[in-house]
Amino acid sequence: MLRFVLTAICLFSCSLAFAVDTASLPIPKAPTVAAKSYLLIDFDSGQILAEKDVDAQVEPASITKMMTAYVVFKELAAGSLQLNDMVTVSEKAWRTPGSRMFIQEGKQVSVEDLIQGMIVQSGNDATVALAEQVAGSEETFAAYMNRYGEELGLTGSHFTNSTGLPDKEHYTTANDIARIAKALISDFSDYYKWYSQREFTFNEITQYNRNKLLWRDESVDGIKTGHTDSAGYCLVTSAKRGDMRLISVVLGTKSESARASASQALLNYGFRFFETHKLYDARSKLTEARVWKGAVNEVALGLDDTLYVTVPRGRYQALAASIDVQKTILAPVAEGQSYGSVQVRLDGDLLADPPLVALQSIPEGSFWQRIIDEAMLYLE
Repeated sequence: MLRFVLTAICLFSCSLAFAVDTASLPIPKAPTVAAKSYLLIDFDSGQILAEKDVDAQVEPASITKMMTAYVVFKELAAGSLQLNDMVTVSEKAWRTPGSRMFIQEGKQVSVEDLIQGMIVQSGNDATVALAEQVAGSEETFAAYMNRYGEELGLTGSHFTNSTGLPDKEHYTTANDIARIAKALISDFSDYYKWYSQREFTFNEITQYNRNKLLWRDESVDGIKTGHTDSAGYCLVTSAKRGDMRLISVVLGTKSESARASASQALLNYGFRFFETHKLYDARSKLTEARVWKGAVNEVALGLDDTLYVTVPRGRYQALAASIDVQKTILAPVAEGQSYGSVQVRLDGDLLADPPLVALQSIPEGSFWQRIIDEAMLYLE
């Protein structure tokens, strides 16, 4: 892990250059794949490794069910829904066209079976049954989806149904889909396991996961396929090799084989030519700074979130980091307030610039301490 080496408290600006770069292979351009839009990102750092039209609003087809699953998982986490809850299948759910789990109207099915039917079999009937159980109607559930989408920071999406059946007001972007994927993996690791499940049997009918990469690449553990005539063939994939996880989003290809090949090409490119490193842990002290007029005269500074960076293979030793700390910090100091930044560069290009925050609160000092510090500040 990279570490700051400080010989004194850094009160304004410090920098540290790391070891001389080792020899590395040239990095080729990212593969160009035949899709309306696509995106390849590192899960931990968020670094974009390949992209095309990532903010274009497109029809997501059954990729929509990722957002549906996110809402269902939120309800499970809140305790308002249980895996063993029994859901009575409505006529609407039973009649929903498209891919099916083959549930029957009037029958009761557990939430857990419906989730597997939605994720593994991409059953539209199971998806509508879940939406109705959570929100009473699919229309209200779509409002849930949009509300949670705002919380996730989705800026180019609008959902009108839970399944992804075509609607001119139902759309998303590759960028937004990647955000949903990251949230599913990071927030719901216990439930995410279903996305690697290759088959599911219900009513003595076995159906297989449409994500062909689950069979071709052992590092792939999700996430979702989608297809309609207007959306084309879509695939969102996540794979982990060693400590590095990548997410690829491929939208609007011409066939099942095309979406699988495009996704595999992007993943192979990312794993072959890049590496991800954790630089600093969240809430770990990186430096201290002078506090004026406070109950104590120093504050520990660090990062709110763990910092990862993704770099071309062989270039880790070429990273350079610097910290900039606010010149004058006056009490009171609020925990979490930004008093500078950490800057990580490669060949002069800025890779990361997270805020440097106070790791504890510091109240104002006594009257005499404030008077003394005021005088010292005046003399500086």
